Amino acid sequence: MTPHLRVCRQCDEPITDPDDAVLVAQEAGNSGPGWNVWAHRAHADRLEMHPVAVRVLARILLVRVFPQGG
Repeated sequence: MTPHLRVCRQCDEPITDPDDAVLVAQEAGNSGPGWNVWAHRAHADRLEMHPVAVRVLARILLVRVFPQGG
């Protein structure tokens, strides 16, 4: 089995140490399965969150905190 080349989303450099790779996201593909997005452990917290994902998570949290109906 051949190892996968992982590239850091923040610095666009290859991640040579598998222990330094952090899975930060998964992107959907248009005509098939998507792919994983990787970053160096030191760069993982520098990436911005996807704005749609932030809105979805915010709505879920609001519904949990302020339930409607009953």
